[in-house]
Amino acid sequence: MFKVYSAPMHTWNWRTCEGRSYLTCSLLDPWPHGFFTREFWPRPPAELAPVLKADAQIFRVKQVHGNAVLDPTEVQTYWNQLASQAPETDESVSEFPPADGLISQSKNQAIWVCTADCTPVLIADTRLGHVAAVHAGWRGTAAKIVPVALTRLQAQGSQLKDIRVAMGPAIAGEMYQVDTEVAAQVGSTVVAPQLSEQAPEVIAEHLLQVENSPLIADSELGRVRLNVRRVNAMQLEQMGVLPDQVAIAPHCTYQDPDKFFSYRREHRKQVQWSGIVSC
Repeated sequence: MFKVYSAPMHTWNWRTCEGRSYLTCSLLDPWPHGFFTREFWPRPPAELAPVLKADAQIFRVKQVHGNAVLDPTEVQTYWNQLASQAPETDESVSEFPPADGLISQSKNQAIWVCTADCTPVLIADTRLGHVAAVHAGWRGTAAKIVPVALTRLQAQGSQLKDIRVAMGPAIAGEMYQVDTEVAAQVGSTVVAPQLSEQAPEVIAEHLLQVENSPLIADSELGRVRLNVRRVNAMQLEQMGVLPDQVAIAPHCTYQDPDKFFSYRREHRKQVQWSGIVSC
């Protein structure tokens, strides 16, 4: 059974830079990090990184709603291949490798993801200092991108007991209406294997009965409300990450237009960035 806590165990704090706001989490205090707001738009990570640490190496990817997680060596390899092909390279080829997550390999590496309703997930290892940043939308969550990132950290020596995870501002479950099929695709990652093969309606009905359910019933036929951050928390707990190692921001991108872009609300391709620096 999944554990439920009635009160937050970690604090979320607003900080400012040049009169603009960004959010930090006490769980990640040892690491320079931030969940930036729309107030910093359209600044890219190269301009945001000095807010966290001036001399950090900067890494980002071209997000594609998958579950690929890269390390800086793989990013550098992509850049080298791109450089060797110039000027013949097709202009449509991105200067950033396609992926939805990054992990650090050494100290002083700043890794970034962007979101506008999807969940920005920042992860850190208290023993080794390694970090990860993940863009977890419903597709990435269905493909278990956060567990993929943790598995990559474990391959570098991380142990689950040392992992700390902060999920930043994203669309709240009560605001995120989806088809039952989508909810089942995401929810099937946290149900028993024999149930995951059942019809979408069966999976959704089961999840609606779970304590602290990631789904909320909807009055519209064939629809439910989906809490993507809750599903990610359940995936983490199933891996062995304890609830007190995870913090979830009490902010909804859809309901706070002053602070956050929301694609579902505005239907514009504007994002806020989240980043963390390895120690």
